[in-house]
Amino acid sequence: MLLDVMLALGLLLSTASQLRPAGAKIGPGEACLAIWVFVMLAREAGRLGPPLTPALCRLLAFWIVFAVALCLGTMTGYLLGNIHDRALFLHDIIAYGVVAAISCFLAVEPGAGQRVHRVCWLLVTIGAAWLALQAAHGWGLLHLGNFDPWEWDRFRGFSENSNQLALFCAVLVLLSLHLVNVVGRPGGRIIAMGCMIVAIVVGRLTQSNAFLFVLLAAMPILIALKLRAWLLSRERTLSFRSASAWIVVLALPLVAAYVVPLAASFATEPGVVVKEMMRGGTTTEVDEAASQRFDLWNEAVRRGVGSGMLGLGPGPHLEIPLSLDARRRHSENAPWHTSLPQLSVAPNFEAHNTVLDLFVQGGLLAVSALVWLLVSTLVQTGRARLDELATLICVVALFSIFHMIMRHPIVWFAITLCVVMAADTGRAARMRAWS
Repeated sequence: MLLDVMLALGLLLSTASQLRPAGAKIGPGEACLAIWVFVMLAREAGRLGPPLTPALCRLLAFWIVFAVALCLGTMTGYLLGNIHDRALFLHDIIAYGVVAAISCFLAVEPGAGQRVHRVCWLLVTIGAAWLALQAAHGWGLLHLGNFDPWEWDRFRGFSENSNQLALFCAVLVLLSLHLVNVVGRPGGRIIAMGCMIVAIVVGRLTQSNAFLFVLLAAMPILIALKLRAWLLSRERTLSFRSASAWIVVLALPLVAAYVVPLAASFATEPGVVVKEMMRGGTTTEVDEAASQRFDLWNEAVRRGVGSGMLGLGPGPHLEIPLSLDARRRHSENAPWHTSLPQLSVAPNFEAHNTVLDLFVQGGLLAVSALVWLLVSTLVQTGRARLDELATLICVVALFSIFHMIMRHPIVWFAITLCVVMAADTGRAARMRAWS
């Protein structure tokens, strides 16, 4: 249980980048994750390795192919004379290694299913309380230190930027929804629903349109999956009226927390999806940011194709748009001024799109590996009738359109949870069929 708490705290605090000491590369969240990884490594080494279960094999297969893709990209970049930032190159290698270790150690047997379920509960409950404390600090109700919780008028809590907090909130919403479905006790469901509402409210305070987009997309996806499960059910233990009622119950907190902010967002921001990347400013600035985003995507495609679709290795490989650097220098006191890379001899900017960034780093092989993992996990969770987890995979995939999320531990916890629960459910179904 202590290890589970350590992991949950690590996943939670890894999103609170402002808690890192000045100039330090790691903070309390990264320290907790490192301790958990070393303890798990020592435990598995002591028993001469874990059994190769289907869930662990799938994750190992992905990470092996992904590592090969990055190695090929690094060699290609070297042969092409590509200039890269060594510090950021090393940063990505360490980050990928940490999330790979977390995902694989989470899936080791025995007890992988119970482990991820316990950590899920801890993450949802402690995470909701942590979000509430950050919101109270942001509104001046509590003073938790000299941290700036606002980025323009966007709430970022203790995170480096509001998008980082929005990603955590999006994952927390779907994890809470999963617990609402699997917990048998009414009290547990009420707690999970309360945590979900907290995550939705804080997520909307970030004013991340990526968060708004994925949550709005999650509603019809979940409803469609629930209707599909009812239509394909042989037992038909639920009537159509009962199934519809359950859908309404699951969607009600989402609708209740969204109705007012959603109306305001669409009234003031009609181009809500394309303009997601803007961190505050006038309409002209929003249009410029959208144009910059598409320019970055085009440049990422050009660099990926130019490498023979083998990639250029870990780290960013795009030049900072000159218009963005000029705008930043014009607004020296902007909250996002220090969070963006500075002009350097080596390119140090990203496309802010997971597929395109992986295409630049590991080429077509890295992209294919990620697509295989997400699609196969979506298929398995769908077959296992884990509709909330299937929706979680969709949310992760949609959020990745707007941001590079491969290095976030919370993302890999979500993916591993889906892989492990789908494998456990499938194994239980086969055992029932044989008996």
